Amino acid sequence: MPIDREGAAPLYLQIAAELRAGIKAGLWPAGRRLPSETELMNTYGVARLTARSAVRVLARAGEVEVVQGRGAYVRRAA
Repeated sequence: MPIDREGAAPLYLQIAAELRAGIKAGLWPAGRRLPSETELMNTYGVARLTARSAVRVLARAGEVEVVQGRGAYVRRAA
């Protein structure tokens, strides 16, 4: 689903919602690495900070674990 650049929701929240939906749909099962910041930048046409912020939203919610230099990985359900 494309992001809405004219919408009220910030781009990073829209991307986080897309990633969350992919996780729930099983596109990225537990233990799987999410797309890199560069991949998110290319996919959504956004800046690195926007891509990083989207992943940070999921990390703060406990849905992914960010491993410095390796990427963000989907956490196993508790």
